[in-house]
Amino acid sequence: MSDNFGPIAGGIIFDNLRDKNVIVMAANIRFVPGITKGIFRAAKDANAPLLIESAKSECNLDGGYTGYTPKTFADAIINTANEVGFKNWGLHADHIGVKTGDEKEIEDVKKLILAQIEAGFTSFAIDASHIFNFEGKTTLEELSGNLKATKELADFIDTECKKRGLENYGLEVEVGEIGRKDDGGFVVTTVDEAVTFIHELNKQNVFPHAIAIANGSAHGNIYKDGVQVNQVSIDIPQTKKIAEALEKEGFNTRIAQHGITGTPLELIASLFPKGDIIKGNVGTHWQNVVYDVLKVFEPELYNKMRAWVLKNHSIEGKSDEEIFGKGAKFALKEFFDELHGISNETKHAMEAKAYSDALMFFRAFGTK
Repeated sequence: MSDNFGPIAGGIIFDNLRDKNVIVMAANIRFVPGITKGIFRAAKDANAPLLIESAKSECNLDGGYTGYTPKTFADAIINTANEVGFKNWGLHADHIGVKTGDEKEIEDVKKLILAQIEAGFTSFAIDASHIFNFEGKTTLEELSGNLKATKELADFIDTECKKRGLENYGLEVEVGEIGRKDDGGFVVTTVDEAVTFIHELNKQNVFPHAIAIANGSAHGNIYKDGVQVNQVSIDIPQTKKIAEALEKEGFNTRIAQHGITGTPLELIASLFPKGDIIKGNVGTHWQNVVYDVLKVFEPELYNKMRAWVLKNHSIEGKSDEEIFGKGAKFALKEFFDELHGISNETKHAMEAKAYSDALMFFRAFGTK
């Protein structure tokens, strides 16, 4: 396998885009054939920098819910980059999740990170946002568990990357659990939380390129009364306040926007503070493209997958549309072999749709 067009260090992408009035798209790929080639072709034609990513839940040592391990995923992506001849991209490990921060969990996460580094990942997102001390009397006390886990994993990434000559890897951290709600609606990250978090990490010699915040977005498809609707809950004013506070403090950390699927492109183009938001995750959208194409080109396989999801991931009181829209990701591993055996015609259709959609995202993100 040639590595002429392998991933570049994520830090190169972040450092060159910071404050440049652009957002780099981080395409979260759950099914590689067709989709990835279309996105790479669009990035090459638009001369747009790009991150390809996969989260711990999707791609881990056991195959996650997509069936890919870090090695098989990275190899498939790199092969596609070589086929297209596109070089301005990084390979990002999204949502390296830590739920409790206990010793066993941290050691298991380190095993995954090591596999990611050895597979060729060049950027890493540590997500310990679930660790929050609700009894803390200060912001620092509330974030202490998150900070401890983030620091330990950041140091591990730094050591292992430098052993392999990867000096300028990308680093993302997270404060505020994406999509968490209380009785008042979405719980959003405060300015104090974001500033305190980055300040404390910098004090401990950890300098993230990006910080993911809770700002009203949610992962995946969004539904109201059982019908899919647009994602329009992102709190742009709060996002700007946090970005401005980080810049005022002199930090080189900018915002990573999660949960973009379903957000109208015209709103992204006109309202998203480009440069303040340096990274925009687009994930479930590409999965939707897979199923939209299968529905037409491989209806038998589509119907089998849909029936399996409705049977095995039913949600009481929810419509079939919502159940499938939220559970379709779990069918990717269950039908892995059949999916990878689809016709070339089907793959070409996925490629064409992914190419067109990627061009639209690049335009809206200002990365053309």
